[in-house]
Amino acid sequence: MIEVSQGTSPLVLGLPHTGTEVPEDIGANLNAQGRGLADTDWHIHDLYAGLADGVTTVRTPIHRYVIDVNRDPSGVSLYPGQNTTTLVPLTDFDGNPIWKHEPDAAEITRRRDTYHAPYHAALTAEMERVKALHGFAILYDCHSIRGDIPFLFDGRLPDFNVGTNLGTTCSRDLEVMVFNHCQQAEGYTSVLNGRFKGGWTTRHYGRPNEGWHAIQMELAQATYCDETPPWRYDPARADRMRAHLSRILTDLTQWRPA
Repeated sequence: MIEVSQGTSPLVLGLPHTGTEVPEDIGANLNAQGRGLADTDWHIHDLYAGLADGVTTVRTPIHRYVIDVNRDPSGVSLYPGQNTTTLVPLTDFDGNPIWKHEPDAAEITRRRDTYHAPYHAALTAEMERVKALHGFAILYDCHSIRGDIPFLFDGRLPDFNVGTNLGTTCSRDLEVMVFNHCQQAEGYTSVLNGRFKGGWTTRHYGRPNEGWHAIQMELAQATYCDETPPWRYDPARADRMRAHLSRILTDLTQWRPA
């Protein structure tokens, strides 16, 4: 169920939201809005494919509506007081209900054990393997989202959204290196720890004092694909973005702690 590709560099890519698979019994309970799977991180696994040598990837093919593996398994909100989606989302990013009947506590627990736990078991195993090789490991969590979602944020989202939970999840020089690349990308906008400061994955694995560094990259989807159905991948936009992402990932594979 979990797709792992092992590399030999210090860099691990997390791919939590690119999957579109929904088990038949769960899909039968999605309403018409939910069946559109609008909140997918469309094409992200393709956008990042082959950008740097030696990279490890961990991906779940299960859609985030089944369960969101980037949410705290206890159900605690990542952004208290702000609109967001939950461990098992009850609405889409626009606030629209997605279920015919909302999953109950027992069903949420079942999904957490079946889909959330295996993803993080695999991700933990790869972080431990990489750290054993190098003495440290870097998790780069790959995300994308529509750039205009009034339910979640005001205005237009920047193109590059770097999250380190206010500098707590990775070394300062690693944070600076990644954000500098974003700022220097001509024609793009960027922000550090803006609306998206890093999800549960970044916060959970970001333990720089223990040699685990984590950083989240949330891209505005318009930088590489259409933000409306059928979410067409645009090779010209994508290739331009891939050139910048390749520089970021290559530098991450070569980075070493001071």
